[in-house]
Order: sequence, then C-alpha cells, then structure tokens
Amino acid sequence: MTRTRPPLDPDAAARVAAFGVVPPMRQRGLAAVRDGLESAPLPDTMPPMEAIEDRMAPGPSGPIPLRIYRPTTDASSAVVLYFHGGGMVLGSNHSFEPLARMLAAASAATVVSVDYRLAPENPPPAQFDDAYTATTWVADNAETLGVDATRLAVAGDSAGGSLAAAVALAARDHGGPRICAQVLMYPGLDRDMAAPSITALPDAPMLSLDDINYMHNLADTGAGAPHDEYRVPAYAADLSGLPAAIIATAESDPIRDWGERYAARLCEAGVQTTLTRYPGVYHGFLMRADATARGRLAIAEIGALLRAKFAHPLPF
Repeated sequence: MTRTRPPLDPDAAARVAAFGVVPPMRQRGLAAVRDGLESAPLPDTMPPMEAIEDRMAPGPSGPIPLRIYRPTTDASSAVVLYFHGGGMVLGSNHSFEPLARMLAAASAATVVSVDYRLAPENPPPAQFDDAYTATTWVADNAETLGVDATRLAVAGDSAGGSLAAAVALAARDHGGPRICAQVLMYPGLDRDMAAPSITALPDAPMLSLDDINYMHNLADTGAGAPHDEYRVPAYAADLSGLPAAIIATAESDPIRDWGERYAARLCEAGVQTTLTRYPGVYHGFLMRADATARGRLAIAEIGALLRAKFAHPLPF
C-alpha cells in the first residue's frame, strides 16, 4: 500500500526544501544536532518586549535558568511558564526565544521560559522536576516578579508540551500552584509507536520515526522505560479536574494523534478543551512561527484564547 503524505502549504514546503537533505539525527549524533540548533541564526525581527530579564530559580540540583519576557509594563500581568521542545535532549532558552517572544506578544502575558536540564546527561525525572519547581517558584514569588499568580498558565511545544501537561497533573495531584490553562503545542504526550499518524508518516518532514526513536532512547538512558504519568501524561488514568486546555497539532506530524487523543480524553473528563489541527504544516512549525502564514495564524489564535482565559478566569 502506497502512503500519501499530506500536502504542505507552499511556504511550509519552501522552508522544508531550504534545509535540503537532512540526515537522521542518529547519523549526525547528538552533539552535532545540538550545535546546529543552537548556532542557527535567530530571526532579524522578533516581537519587541518592554523588558527581558534573566533570573535563577532554586532547583533540586542547582539553580534553574529562567528568561522572563515582558511585553507590557503592567505591574501584575498574567504569566505563562514556557517549556521548550527538543525531545528532552535538545533546545534552550536561546534557541527557542522566537517562540517564547511570540507567545508573550500574542497573549500580552509575561512569559517565563525555563531552561530545564537535558537528558541523557540528566536522566528523568530531572526535566519534570525542573519544570514543576520553576512553576512553583514563580507562583510563590509572583508579587516580587510582578506577575499575577491567579492568572498563571503553563505552555510547551513537543517535549515541552509533555512537561506542561505533567506540571498541570502534578499541581492537581499535590495541591500545587493553581494553573488556569495549559497550552500543548504538538505535544509529545505518549509513547504509543503504533498510533496511526506515526505508522502513516514514518518519513515526515522535520521529524521522522527514526528521530523519535533516537530521542526516546537518549531520554531513557539511565532512567529505564517510562511508566508514570509525569513522564508520559497519556498514562494518567484520570484527567478530571485539570486546567482548561488549548491544544494545537500539525497535519503532517507523526505524533499528531498523541495530542488529539489527549484532547478527546480531556473532553470526556469534563475539561474545557480547544483542539485545532493545522493543515499544511509539520512538527515544530511554531518554533519559527514567523516563517509560515499558518504559524502566524496559530500563534495569534493561541494568544487570543489565552487572553480570553486570563480575562475571564473560571474555577474547575
């Protein structure tokens, strides 16, 4: 049976073509993949901020670097804890700055980007521990930071989306910070490698099946196979009582089904959930949302939904 890959938007296809033939991550090696990501030039123009500040939050194994993007001078703005993508093994506050800035500009909220520890040097649950600790620290120090802890959201793309979902679960389970919304962008919430979108798109642009397996193998080094819901949120038996969810998936993304299944389960559990599948784009399309019309639209829609939730907070 011949697989037919969904068509990409012209600008998305042009961006993929501009990278040329990209060898699998496994072939390039982790160091080279990291170097390529961190050395890639940032856009010439990014949304201006009123202020950008680097802080450190005390963490379980040392300080956690935070970068705070303030789009407004509001002394008590809403706040979004942002966790970058990269399969738990790649990425930083530097390489994901464009997305963090765009989220801040679109939502009119202060965005706190968390430079959590990466695997395999730091096996799980280091990534979750840093994400949850940073969220708690921001909530506890909201007045000093000039943000409103009653309007706090968590957000993440890809692996960062898994961290955002896990933080929301843990906050519910352990009486943690009151989170008003979770934003999960093409999130890596599951480990079901037989999901239809994965079997249909093994050679998808920007993220292949081999790349997924390679990053999973690295992320599991020293930690063993995942079994708990804070590492793989799809394993959570109960999704009730969670914050309202904004979930974005991409049509040409092999892990698309993971996010969409989670959205369906949230709805079934009574959680207000907005799911949007963006056609014509690939996994990671929001990392450089400025590069595609669909990316710019998605950021605008996510930002508008966050503004609405911050303006009209509801108990859950």
